Amino acid sequence: MAKPFFRLQKFLRRTQFLLFFLTAAYLMTGSLLLLQRARVALPQGPRAPGPLQTLPVAAVALGVGLLDSRALHDPRVSPELLLGVDMLQSPLTRPQPGPRWLRSRSSELRQLRRRWFHHFMSDSQGPPALGPEAARPAIHSRGTYIGCFSDDGHERTLKGAVFYDLRKMTVSHCQDACAERSYVYAGLEAGAECYCGNRLPAMSVGLEECNHECKGEKGSVCGAVDRLSVYRVDELQPGSRKRRTATYRGCFRLPENITHAFPSSLIQANVTVETCSGFCSQKEFPLAILRGWECYCAYPTPQFNLRDAMDSSVCGQDPEAQRLAEHCEVYQTPVQDTRCTDRRFLPNKSKVFVALSSFPGAGNTWARHLIEHATGFYTGSYYFDGTLYNKGFKGEKDHWRSRRTICVKTHESGRREIEMFDSAILLIRNPYRSLVAEFNRKCAGHLGYAADRNWKSKEWPDFVNSYASWWSSHVLDWLKYGKRLLVVHYEELRRSLVPTLREMVAFLNVSVSEERLLCVENNKEGSFRRRGRRSHDPEPFTPEMKDLINGYIQTVDQALRDHNWTGLPREYVPR
Repeated sequence: MAKPFFRLQKFLRRTQFLLFFLTAAYLMTGSLLLLQRARVALPQGPRAPGPLQTLPVAAVALGVGLLDSRALHDPRVSPELLLGVDMLQSPLTRPQPGPRWLRSRSSELRQLRRRWFHHFMSDSQGPPALGPEAARPAIHSRGTYIGCFSDDGHERTLKGAVFYDLRKMTVSHCQDACAERSYVYAGLEAGAECYCGNRLPAMSVGLEECNHECKGEKGSVCGAVDRLSVYRVDELQPGSRKRRTATYRGCFRLPENITHAFPSSLIQANVTVETCSGFCSQKEFPLAILRGWECYCAYPTPQFNLRDAMDSSVCGQDPEAQRLAEHCEVYQTPVQDTRCTDRRFLPNKSKVFVALSSFPGAGNTWARHLIEHATGFYTGSYYFDGTLYNKGFKGEKDHWRSRRTICVKTHESGRREIEMFDSAILLIRNPYRSLVAEFNRKCAGHLGYAADRNWKSKEWPDFVNSYASWWSSHVLDWLKYGKRLLVVHYEELRRSLVPTLREMVAFLNVSVSEERLLCVENNKEGSFRRRGRRSHDPEPFTPEMKDLINGYIQTVDQALRDHNWTGLPREYVPR
């Protein structure tokens, strides 16, 4: 009896060991598969800190629009070319649009979350920094390499235009962007950031301190953490977009104290608009003022706010007569108003979690642009959009629950998603305009227009039937579950920008000066305004679609009044 029992005990011990071995092998195999799917690479040795690890710390100037370019991949660089002048021949190209089929809103939101996680995992390890012997400018540059400059002060070294490109940043890409906007200097930082400006500090730092490789140009140096590789830009590259020129703002009455209102001036015979604009651009003034043979440079101020334009014929006199009159012609220069371009993350985590909520296509990105430049703090996003990040919205890369941003963009609705926030700015836009804007974005990106085939296909009516109800439920849910709300109508923000923006900033508990609000008004368009003529009939809605949408408009209008808010503007319903 003891012998069979011993054999059974031995068999069970072997089986136990076998099961343990199989379980361990199964777990190891599953872990390897997960690592492979998440694209996590194990480091082979010590790495220098990548530039992306430091991105949330840097303060950033105003983002402006620029299309991506195809990078030049020429790693051969010569140390003798540190201060040389060379030619670049990389034309700008337009990015290819993404998929163009209609998705449901729930699957689209899930896809955005997955895309954010994918980008976070794939970019978590930056490229190794270049050694001191590799710190040299690209050989394909049109302009003089000035040197390496510190950029770790309270204000940026180059305060003009800024954009990022986490994958394709090159020296030529940055130079073309700055040259197009009439800036003299182009600076590259942390391998993926481009800054422009017309002024540099007197002292530079050692060349070896700029040792990060450009994201899209191996062997080329693109600054480092808080360090700028600066080039003097001479001219645009072949195939690039033309330089921007001065834009006529109107005829205005001169302020009482010209010397105080206009800090810089140029007086010479036969002065032209181009001469005056170039002079003011060099000094980084956004306004060029002509009065006869006199050229003045200025910022918009409470004394000269450009709101009371006069008939242009008043300024259409000969230069001598205009000089004696009390009127002047005002032009917008290609450079930006730099008084509101410095932005940063909140120094301490916010105690109040604020949402910037809207239906897609209601102007949320534009509202973020205004809020960032009015408050000086970045806005966050519930989603990750690499296109917006590259345009200067640095909060896109920050986790939406970090509380380091002044507010968080969201299109979500539903009780659980709404009650996560302590308060919210609810941005509402005419559903007819919102639906058209969102359909354009889904089919052709942030700045494009849907093609005629999209409007004539079954895609458009399916889109209206699905999204019109979402426009209504989005507002109703936020009115019902929102803890503390500020309702803002997009049309009112366009029509009366400074008063409405002042109310939004006060809701965010931030104090701003009148000069900063005027700066925002002067830079109000940002990078995401669709330009040009629409490629479709401006009235794509059928009578059945109008009946459906008008019913939702009446429902939302009544709900706003029931919650003691002003109802929807009458212009929402087509007459």
